[in-house]
Amino acid sequence: MKSSFYFFFAFFVSLFFVNAALSQERRGPRAAMQKKQESPDSLKSTYKYTEVFANGFYSNAGSPTRSASGKPGHDYWQNQADYNIAVTLDAAQNKIFGNETVTYTNNSHDALEFLWLQLDQNLFEDTSRGNAIIPVRGSRNGARGQSFSGGFKISSVSVTDGKGRKKKTSVVKYKIHETRMKVYLPKPLKAEGGKIKLNIGFSFTSPDYGSDRMGVLETKNGKLFTVAQWYPRMCVYDDLNGWNTLPYLGAGEFYLEYGDFNIDITAPSDHLVVCSGELLNPSDVYTSEQEKRWEAATKSDETVFIRSADEINSPSSRPSKSGALTWKFRIENARDVAWASSSAFILDAARINLPGGEKSMAISAYPVESIGDKAWGRSTEYTKQSIEHYSKKWFEYPYPAAINVAGIVGGMEYPGVSFCSYKATEAGLWGVTDHEFGHNWFPMIVGSNERLYAWMDEGFNSFINMLSTMEFNDGEYYRGEIDMQKQGQRLAQLEEFFGPMEPMISAPDNLKEMSLGLLGYQKPAQVLVLLRNSVLGEERFDEAFKEYVRRWAYKHPGPDDFFRTMENVSGEDLGWFWRSWVLNNWKLDQAVTDVSYKKNFKKIRGAIISIKNLEKIPMPVEIEITTASGNKILKHLPVEIWKRNVEWSFMVDVSEEITSVVIDPDKKYPDVNSANNVWTSKTIIK
Repeated sequence: MKSSFYFFFAFFVSLFFVNAALSQERRGPRAAMQKKQESPDSLKSTYKYTEVFANGFYSNAGSPTRSASGKPGHDYWQNQADYNIAVTLDAAQNKIFGNETVTYTNNSHDALEFLWLQLDQNLFEDTSRGNAIIPVRGSRNGARGQSFSGGFKISSVSVTDGKGRKKKTSVVKYKIHETRMKVYLPKPLKAEGGKIKLNIGFSFTSPDYGSDRMGVLETKNGKLFTVAQWYPRMCVYDDLNGWNTLPYLGAGEFYLEYGDFNIDITAPSDHLVVCSGELLNPSDVYTSEQEKRWEAATKSDETVFIRSADEINSPSSRPSKSGALTWKFRIENARDVAWASSSAFILDAARINLPGGEKSMAISAYPVESIGDKAWGRSTEYTKQSIEHYSKKWFEYPYPAAINVAGIVGGMEYPGVSFCSYKATEAGLWGVTDHEFGHNWFPMIVGSNERLYAWMDEGFNSFINMLSTMEFNDGEYYRGEIDMQKQGQRLAQLEEFFGPMEPMISAPDNLKEMSLGLLGYQKPAQVLVLLRNSVLGEERFDEAFKEYVRRWAYKHPGPDDFFRTMENVSGEDLGWFWRSWVLNNWKLDQAVTDVSYKKNFKKIRGAIISIKNLEKIPMPVEIEITTASGNKILKHLPVEIWKRNVEWSFMVDVSEEITSVVIDPDKKYPDVNSANNVWTSKTIIK
């Protein structure tokens, strides 16, 4: 979705309010928010093991389209949308106009009497449903601070059916329902391979700031256009919901069909244009010198300038001095396309080395406002390293280029193209670049439904970003392991102040805006860390996660497909884990309740340690036991101790008094109350 910047911004802003509130509370009568260690008798538990470990986690069996093992079924199908789009940019009026032909293939078993398309630009109409739900305090969604006549203007809709002499084009009836358009077909589109061509004429005026996903930046050398959600896009028709037609309200993102795109973009001749995919006509839009530089960049692991800052506004840096140029691009098996255009662009590039031996290109386009070795001068380096890491770790990058564009957008992702803030520098620029390009795996390659499940793209991506940042340049921007205990307690404090949070599986449009950064990004990333480090182990987790990517590359998985794959590949029943962390807003609180001794002739011959699960989430237990001589014993208890118990006691072979018992000494778990994780002796037997 948005950038990692938004994730951290949302989290730390929320912490600011929490800390302020807690400061006031501690000065008043409710100072009890500072939890103290409670006596064992007062440790009441809400844990119900029959609920957490209940049978029947999956409400449906496997089907011909989706195997119970988590694989696509033997009869899995999905429809396809191929696009030919030609548009013109009117830079003076911030207007884009043109037409598209969508070749839509119905691979489903259903004949289709009508088609649904997304008209995302209609969010920026003054009367849109999305604008109507923006709160008084404002929102990053919508056209921030701008009131104008936005939205698509549809000039024509027709369909072409048949081939050769039987080919017929008909004007068809259509209805627009805010951000969706329903097209009525002259006759049903046949199942299992029926094709139809849908022709649409359209135009729209770009908002200056479009829901932090697109917009227009004024620079000293001209306007910089970042263009997305710019053409009518086919809704997905799938085996889970039929037509997926949830309206675009700004927070929830996108769910799109795969296909091949041919894109013609006509822009002013002094502009440089970058777009998802491969440029097909470089000799028409670059000078001979720039083509030589491109050739050098394809062989270089170091950044090569295609157009430098000194060459901006120089007529010699463009092949034509007046009028317009048409740029032609193609990308295959993609779910979307985005592009950018400006006379202000500096352009640089380097090659990307993919594990299979293929090459791609890392490209950066940015204005002079963004130059510098601590800023966008390292953008291509960041892009290259990010793509190479994910390709090696999870799945090979499929596109001919990875383009990072500096603009008004804080951070947004598209196949092969990322829009990042032109103000970003150092760790912030690395973070947003790595996050947005990580989205090429989730959800560009693994095409989950972002409109419903932000945690399956933002969360999965935030998780793989952690591993990428650990590796980048020997940990240049890595800040060490996360203190999960602090994270758990901070989330608990947020709930204490703002009220209960929603379950992680909730759709983005059903989340409080503050919750989206926490539940879409932070919490799911931490949940995957828990699963990897504390439940499955790195080897089993990585094998299963990589297999999930492989199985569902260029397909449409739902949550169950992920759950089933992780379980079947790892060999673990994880229903308790998914119930605890994904389906419910439950908490984790483990406590040490007692230490007693077995004695023989007043000598200690062992100790019995008792623990209790106080909240609804069970987890494995790691306990550090320290004896009077300073000896430390580390015990690992599996989650199964909680399958039929609220409390658990175990024997430790010691011959001297225990001075302390600590649950989770390395702070790997988001326990909401760490005070009861520690037991200390009050007296030492001599």
